[in-house]
Amino acid sequence: MSKYNYNRRRSSVARAGNVEIGGDNPIRVQSMCNTNTNDTDASAAQSLRIAEAGGELVRLTTQGVKEASNMANIKKALLEAGCDVPLVADVHFNPNAAFEAAATCDKVRINPGNFVDAARTFKKLEFTDDEYSRELEKIRSKFVPFLNICKEHQTCVRLGVNHGSLSDRIMSRYGDTPAGMVESVMEFLRIAREEDFDNIVISVKASNVTVMVETVRLLVETMEKEGMQFPLHLGVTEAGDGEDGRIKSAVGIGTLLGDGIGDTIRVSLSEDPEAEIPVAVKLRDYIASRSGHDPIPEPAAVLPGKSREYASPFHCDEFPVMDLDFTLQPDWHYTTTAMEPSLYDDLKPVVLTTSADNRPGAFRSWIDRFVALGGKNPVIIMMGFLTTNLEELQIEAAADFGPLLLDGYASGIGIVASEKFTKEEVNSVALGILQAARIRISKTEYIACPGCGRTLFDLQKTLADVKAHTGHLKGLKIGVMGCIVNGPGEMADADYGYVGAGPGRVSIYKGKTLVRKNIPADEALQALLNLIKEDGKR
Repeated sequence: MSKYNYNRRRSSVARAGNVEIGGDNPIRVQSMCNTNTNDTDASAAQSLRIAEAGGELVRLTTQGVKEASNMANIKKALLEAGCDVPLVADVHFNPNAAFEAAATCDKVRINPGNFVDAARTFKKLEFTDDEYSRELEKIRSKFVPFLNICKEHQTCVRLGVNHGSLSDRIMSRYGDTPAGMVESVMEFLRIAREEDFDNIVISVKASNVTVMVETVRLLVETMEKEGMQFPLHLGVTEAGDGEDGRIKSAVGIGTLLGDGIGDTIRVSLSEDPEAEIPVAVKLRDYIASRSGHDPIPEPAAVLPGKSREYASPFHCDEFPVMDLDFTLQPDWHYTTTAMEPSLYDDLKPVVLTTSADNRPGAFRSWIDRFVALGGKNPVIIMMGFLTTNLEELQIEAAADFGPLLLDGYASGIGIVASEKFTKEEVNSVALGILQAARIRISKTEYIACPGCGRTLFDLQKTLADVKAHTGHLKGLKIGVMGCIVNGPGEMADADYGYVGAGPGRVSIYKGKTLVRKNIPADEALQALLNLIKEDGKR
């Protein structure tokens, strides 16, 4: 794979029902129901809406054996309606549910962080090498029988690691790190290879886009070193809704798709599941349009690590700069496809534009060559977008600027967009991209899950209420989570958290600390606001 010229990573092929994932197959798009899996009619109806919107796989939560068993009834109802979309069971904490699902579903997602290991407690645990080895044998004792059922029924497996649900065992040795997430899945992959089972898709997700991108890249490197080419499922967990959810997802997923990584994607939005599909399709197709682009020069020498060491005058608290009106008036303005980089004695900014089909690759090439020559000028990247659709602008701009910001290539960005957009709309998109890349915080960030059958309160309404009362708090991170599966873990770096604890019950967190436990849902918002107020942040 090249970071300058777009080519898809060649993976092995997994098969879920009638859908192949990886290899030369198209990048598949999918979503997840938020219905009660025991409600056959509601689950089948929502699955149909997802499929009709273009979803190629549909996932449902299976908390227990009863839910896993009912997946067969949902499948039957779909087939009677003329829909053969593959169904995926989502299992946490319950190997028995995974065993049942392996016999009734096209694909089963298990979480290596809680398939055998106890739920994450954030407690520091110590393991000797012998103790650690014994824990791995426990995994084998549960995982191998599960794989045998999957072999018998030709069931696909997704090993889905989430940043928010790493086990205390992994945390004790690797910490809350990308390396820990990668090792969590590699433990299972090594067993699967020993058992000659390869019908596997892998995901490693996080709500923090920088962590998610770093982890997936590390996983690809690690698999390659161990001779593995499994297909990858991409997603940013708890991305939220509206503009923020779309931009955050496009920065993370778009960066990796642009690297050539990814075989199936889910855009996780705190909205109706079928609303995720058009966003995923637009993002997938936008990146795929880079295929067959004119070759971009591959620099002969690239400095290690981040490509840019930012220099004054733009290294400040509000950096990187955002220039929507082109008011900087720099002395040098280059089109990457027409000009070779050269050096200057002062540190005035260089503004780059390009007409290349693969714009991130063209910018990377020019800047890497510039830095290799000794260039230190701040670089402002300007890109224009022809679309008149706001959602498309959010997706396209995030997918193009995201990789450059995450990899340290830009001292500033500028968006040139249609006059049909207001200045405020374009400004919001630019600030949203900078915030998703976590390099300029200008508003409250919401870490909000999309909801599923485990969610026992109205998540969309709750998120809207929380936003309405806290949207003015610049710089805070607030988690709104449907249940405990990823809740406390995925929002571990959030300032405050609102987490579903049971039917009509919510727990309130300050950081990782549980402050109010199992309070009535109709009291929870005020409890959250009171806590924020007590801390002097309102």
